[in-house]
Amino acid sequence: MKKFLIIVFLALFAQQTYASQILIPMDNRQTNHLKAYGVAFWVLEHDVVIEWLLNYRGGAFLMPYLNSIEEQLIIKGVSYEVVADSRVNAIKTEIANPEVNMEVVQLEVAPKIAVYTPQGKQPWDDAVTLVLTYAEIPYTEIYDTEVIKGQLPEFDWLHLHHEDFTGQYGKFYNAYKSYPWYKQQVAELEALASELGYNKVSEMKLGVAQNIRNFVVAGGFLFTMCSGTDSFDIALAAHGTDICEVMYDGDPMDPKCQEKLDYQMTFAFEDFTLVKNPLEYEYSNIDATNDHNKLTENTDKFMLFEFSAKWDVVPTMLTQNHTNVINGFMGQTTDFRTQFIKPNVLVMGENKTLGTARYIHGELGNGTWTFYGGHDPEDYRHLVGDPPTDLNLYPNSPGYRLILNNILFPAAKKKKQKT
Repeated sequence: MKKFLIIVFLALFAQQTYASQILIPMDNRQTNHLKAYGVAFWVLEHDVVIEWLLNYRGGAFLMPYLNSIEEQLIIKGVSYEVVADSRVNAIKTEIANPEVNMEVVQLEVAPKIAVYTPQGKQPWDDAVTLVLTYAEIPYTEIYDTEVIKGQLPEFDWLHLHHEDFTGQYGKFYNAYKSYPWYKQQVAELEALASELGYNKVSEMKLGVAQNIRNFVVAGGFLFTMCSGTDSFDIALAAHGTDICEVMYDGDPMDPKCQEKLDYQMTFAFEDFTLVKNPLEYEYSNIDATNDHNKLTENTDKFMLFEFSAKWDVVPTMLTQNHTNVINGFMGQTTDFRTQFIKPNVLVMGENKTLGTARYIHGELGNGTWTFYGGHDPEDYRHLVGDPPTDLNLYPNSPGYRLILNNILFPAAKKKKQKT
């Protein structure tokens, strides 16, 4: 019995001495990439600092060996390795080599996440809420009332739901004006605008967009997909004119609205032309969705650029993946024509066949923003009424990984001291 206890003690001692850290690989050996982000977020929530090994094994995570962390990994089906200190030192020495395109970034604080979405929406109505729910990353839902009433500073990171910030109700009028859900949406938004002191929904949405712009300028992180990208910029550019036709706001469009657009207010786009036809399902010529008719689902791909991990840390974090070729997917806004992208915007992913940008990033004031075209990375041509995507079938989705990179990115941002 005594000999048995000595053996157990020695085994435990060896484990604590030589296997003191957990490595979560994010290359093709990972069984569930998406849940791995959820574990990383959970660890940050418990005030444990972790390290993101950029470009090492697909962007692996390194964290202290704790039984509670190991239990989470086992429960969630995430692949991991228990590694000795000597192995950790060897990995970090490899990464530190100036000839190698790798870097170590500390993640320190779990960001407070807000998702801009109307009440009653299900997680599968939007790719971000879907993957946050699957990865078990907590978030708070907010909408126009919270934004107008100044609650954005309570959060670090904001995602914009598939949304039309121009006040044209997604330009669904031609196809869905007789549908009960469309009529209900219009009625609810008109009532909300009135409640918040606006004469029109378009004016309320402009107020929301301007508050979000201020949130970013003050240091917030913005991430948006699909029509939340171009409609947001268009609304900001149209702050001094009326781009809505009578069926949307009760009065005609300003005939000189195109000339009155103010591109200085936008995040990403300039010199674009509005689609003025109120019955056409498109906002402007920024979006290249129609160009994808030249492709098939099997040939529609976009590629991630490789950045210098030691010098361009932010885009390197945002493009961590186990592949640099991502399957394309459609949306009301699928991708962006490059001739309308401002010169200071960083393109991180492009469709080489079409010459369009899919994944872009920039800074504004003290904050940053990321625009990601398309609606659902695992539903090529998402249509109204389609069944929800089951992420249990896509635990290693590289398209969804890009969303979760943006979730963790603010954790690496050093908090400014209050003065």
